[in-house]
Amino acid sequence: MFTLKDQIILLLNIFKFCFLKKFLLACLTILLFSCFGEKKPSIPITEISEQPTIKYAKGFIIKKFQPGITTIEITSPWPNAESTFTYALVPRDILAKVTFDKDAYDAIITIPVERIVVTSTTHIPALEALGASDKLIGFPDTQYISSAKTRKRIESGAIQELGHNESLNTEMVIELAPDLVVGFGVDNQNKIYETIQHSNIPVVYNGDWTEETPLGKAEWIKFFAPFFKKEIAADSIFSSIEKSYLAAKSLAETANTKPSVISGALYKDVWYCPGGKSWAAQFLKDANAEYIWETTPETGSLSLNWEAVLEAGQHSDFWIGPAQFTSYNSLEKESLHYKQFNAFKNKNVFTFAKTKGATDGLLYFELAPQRPDIVLKDLIRILHPELLPEYQPYFFKPLD
Repeated sequence: MFTLKDQIILLLNIFKFCFLKKFLLACLTILLFSCFGEKKPSIPITEISEQPTIKYAKGFIIKKFQPGITTIEITSPWPNAESTFTYALVPRDILAKVTFDKDAYDAIITIPVERIVVTSTTHIPALEALGASDKLIGFPDTQYISSAKTRKRIESGAIQELGHNESLNTEMVIELAPDLVVGFGVDNQNKIYETIQHSNIPVVYNGDWTEETPLGKAEWIKFFAPFFKKEIAADSIFSSIEKSYLAAKSLAETANTKPSVISGALYKDVWYCPGGKSWAAQFLKDANAEYIWETTPETGSLSLNWEAVLEAGQHSDFWIGPAQFTSYNSLEKESLHYKQFNAFKNKNVFTFAKTKGATDGLLYFELAPQRPDIVLKDLIRILHPELLPEYQPYFFKPLD
């Protein structure tokens, strides 16, 4: 039996317990509300007055913002594109401190990128030049990569084969979990990239192949640089390439002759060659040559019939870039028409198809966009040998 005193003490203890419980619950509620209600510290984003300079490339724009954010707008992801893409690059150490409209960007990438997948061989030289080739972990069609340095990483297993570019193995990409995939497209119908993005892996478009000038293509090294915080290195590398290219161009202007040049070859009765406003035609112009089709407006290739080519180019001094052919014998076997050109008769046909990597990939398609100065010197040595008597061409070689 409880005495009256015991009952009173018990009731008081129960009251104290309930009061303490309610008090603690109230304190916890206040704490939780204060935590969720309090805004995280936010760093204001302001555009920097002095922005990066893009002198030749037309396909991208870079902007810098305090406190260290970079935006890249791709204005030409593919020819005649009506869409543009804008990406925000945010340093890892401030990602949680900044607030911005995520819907305004097609992807937000944390930098510096540590694991990257690229999809074109033209991307490889830029990574190597920036000292970021060790970040490459996957590539489609690795057999087309010619760089000796990157081939070693492929053979060691550091770079995974990801299928074919037009049918990129999305499961493997997702399993690799890269920080970034750099892709390219001929239109906006690439469902593979959408699948990758839905797995929270950012994809950015690279449109270097749409540029129409040699220096414009080379300047895309500045596109890659911000992903690795290598902007200073990129500016220095491009400046050196630009200086070398412009010096070679100035040298070519001193030549006393302006030889005529044809390019391309037949494929199923159609002669394909560079248009007058193309990258390849610009090389010939800067090498102080007269390209037979330099007045045509096409920025890509021309499709001509045999009779038109023979009429325009039969008496041309040189034939530069005869498609895949590497010997006069192979040209003659393919078509007797080729023997009618003076350049064939005089053994003045030069090709880039003989300069290959270990797996027979053409170095020209990989490295030439990054090193237009080398291409231009090759052409000057061929067209005006007296100007560079000691120079040994790297890409372009005479047919066997």
